[in-house]
Amino acid sequence: MSVTLRAAATASAPTLVLRPWRDDDVDALLEVYRDPVLRARTRHPLTTPAEARRWLARHRQGWAAGRWFSFAVQESHPDGDAGRLVANILLKDVVPGRADAEVGYWTAADARGRGVAPRALEAVTAWAFTRFAAGGLTRLELLHELDNPASCRVAEKTGYAFVEVLPARPPFPLDGHRHVRWRA
Repeated sequence: MSVTLRAAATASAPTLVLRPWRDDDVDALLEVYRDPVLRARTRHPLTTPAEARRWLARHRQGWAAGRWFSFAVQESHPDGDAGRLVANILLKDVVPGRADAEVGYWTAADARGRGVAPRALEAVTAWAFTRFAAGGLTRLELLHELDNPASCRVAEKTGYAFVEVLPARPPFPLDGHRHVRWRA
């Protein structure tokens, strides 16, 4: 499936281009995963080209199955050139007839605090509610561990209401938050 989404530029940030991951993203993906903060928050950090290729293959399989949609997020420059990789946004567990699915994301170290995650998440949220409305999708969940206040801010900025604290369970060692957004 070929889907490209855009999050409009703001006064302080360029346009974001969201697209499915490609084979030629291996180097950019490995560069982002050099960040110790991202590696600490990820169950399976990527450290080799082979791991990155397997990660990309799984994400392509998710698109092919129609249940798991992962977007590479790049900044777009005024000259139309797609810039560097700044984030990943994921819509997962999309099942026809089921009302809920889950969203997740990570941002590159140098993109944090610049509004990338909320803008990209808003674009994917709008796309998901439009694309899967006929299949019954009415609710998206965003989950994160308690020690990640930045994810709480992203959830709040994008209209994902805090619903509950979730107890820790493997593979997550800490309690977490569940935020929910309903289709308008």
